[in-house]
Amino acid sequence: MSQARPLSLITGASAGIGAAFARALAARGHDVVLTARRTDRLETLAAELRQAHGTNVTVITNDLAEPHAVEQLCNALDERGLQVDWLINNAGYGVPGPFDQVDWAVHADFMRVLMTAPTELAWRLVRGMRARGYGRIVNVASLAGHVPGTAGHTLYAASKAYMIKFSQSLALENQAIGVHACALCPGFTKSEFHDVTGTRQMMNKLPDYMWQTSEQVVQEGIAAVERGDAVFVTGRFNRVVKGLFKLLPDRVAMRMSAKQSKRYRAQLAE
Repeated sequence: MSQARPLSLITGASAGIGAAFARALAARGHDVVLTARRTDRLETLAAELRQAHGTNVTVITNDLAEPHAVEQLCNALDERGLQVDWLINNAGYGVPGPFDQVDWAVHADFMRVLMTAPTELAWRLVRGMRARGYGRIVNVASLAGHVPGTAGHTLYAASKAYMIKFSQSLALENQAIGVHACALCPGFTKSEFHDVTGTRQMMNKLPDYMWQTSEQVVQEGIAAVERGDAVFVTGRFNRVVKGLFKLLPDRVAMRMSAKQSKRYRAQLAE
C-alpha cells in the first residue's frame, strides 16, 4: 500500500452513505480525505474521526458539478503527497420532474456529478493503484440501475446503470493485480437523499423492511469490494426485487414501472 496507513478518498462525504463510509473506514485504521460542497459539515465529521480514531483527515471542499473539479481535487492530493488506496465514489442526488421541463444546465451538472466525475476520478487514481498493486474502488450505484427507469427521474436510473457496467469492466481489467472495483447498489436508504428531492413524506409511508441504514449499506459494501464482487446489491429485500425484475418480460416490467411512476408523481403533487 502507498502509506503506513491506507488512505481513503470519499466524495459526498458530508452526510448519509458518504459519512458512514468515512466512519467505517476510519474505524478500520484508514486515513481519509473528505470532499463535498459543505465545508462546515466536513470539518465537523473530520473532528469526530480524529477524536474517535486518531485518524489523519484531510478536508477538501469541492463541487463535482464544476467542469475541472476532478483535476483540481487530484492536484490538491498531489500537492499534499497523498496516494489514494480506496476511492469511494459516493456523491450524488436526484433531479425530479419531466425531462424536458428541467433546464439543461441542471441535467448537465447532474451527469457530471454522477457519471463524468466518478469516471474521471477512477481514471486518474487507478493508475497509482495498479502501480502499487493494491486498490479498492467503490462506485455507489443503486438498485435503480437494475430495474426499468421511471418517469419523473429520467436520468437517475440511467446514470446508475452506467456505473454498474463501468464497474464491471473496471473490475475485469484490474482484478489480477490486486485492484478491486465494485458497484454498490443499495435500495431505499435512510439518509438526506429524499429530503433533497422533496419525497420525504412519500417515503415515510413505505414499510420498515424496505429500508436500510447507511451503516448497513456501508458494512455490506466494504465486505463486497474486499471479496472482489464487481456488483453487489445490498439487503435481502433489494436482491429479491432485482431477481424478480430480471425474470419478468420487459413489457411487464415496464408496465410495473409506469404504474409506480404514476403513483410517485401523484403523491408529489399532493
